[in-house]
Amino acid sequence: MTSNQAGISVASQLPEGLLRYLKGVVGMGRGQRRLVLLLSQLGDFDSLEYAQALVPVLPQLGAAGIAIFAIAIGEEAGRQRFCAFTGFPLERLVVTQEPTLHRALGLYAGLTLMGGPWPNLLLMCAGVGSPGTLAEVLRGYTGDRQAAQLIADDETVQAGPLPPIQGSFFSLAGGKGFQRPFELATLRLRNMAEVMANWRTYVPSDTFLTQRGGTFLLDADDTLLYSYKDRGILGFSATMARPLSFLDPYLA
Repeated sequence: MTSNQAGISVASQLPEGLLRYLKGVVGMGRGQRRLVLLLSQLGDFDSLEYAQALVPVLPQLGAAGIAIFAIAIGEEAGRQRFCAFTGFPLERLVVTQEPTLHRALGLYAGLTLMGGPWPNLLLMCAGVGSPGTLAEVLRGYTGDRQAAQLIADDETVQAGPLPPIQGSFFSLAGGKGFQRPFELATLRLRNMAEVMANWRTYVPSDTFLTQRGGTFLLDADDTLLYSYKDRGILGFSATMARPLSFLDPYLA
């Protein structure tokens, strides 16, 4: 296996547990490239943001011959609501009540320092056992000139208790063509409001609140072209400013 500074793993063998799983999934067999996501809880910030980042590029993935498939922790009612809210294709997402495959692939289960999932989750939100989380939270408020603009000027965002926000408002905070201050934080607030209003739909059990996910890009012959294992909350990509940059070589 080789890797570059962005943490991309290339020319590796597909984990056997994932290969066995995909053999039973229609449309995910050998003969085409496949993007497989192991998401955390359906109500997790990372799951929602990852899906929302992917939806706009689904046509490009299809044109490039890359099939997509996601496995998340949750139940059917949450699956239905998650896809309706994010726009992620319902037929490309399955749910599991326990992260059996996550664990088989060695994905990070999160902190286990204190009794119960909630204290551990709160510690992770504070950056304990969750590298990069605080910096990523801060980036949501301060903006990022290396990241793309997230909200169009003519778009209206309803984010929780705040009044509707017109996209043009963010240009007043810094301009256009990049991620402006408070832009990402506003979208995260919208996601949080959605989840908190429907908590038990998205998270029927608190047992696996800290479980993290992973990304696997497979070639047609089952070679593993890319893999990434989340190390903490708000860390679903090795390059959060451009979370889908690992796909660039395959979408050209």
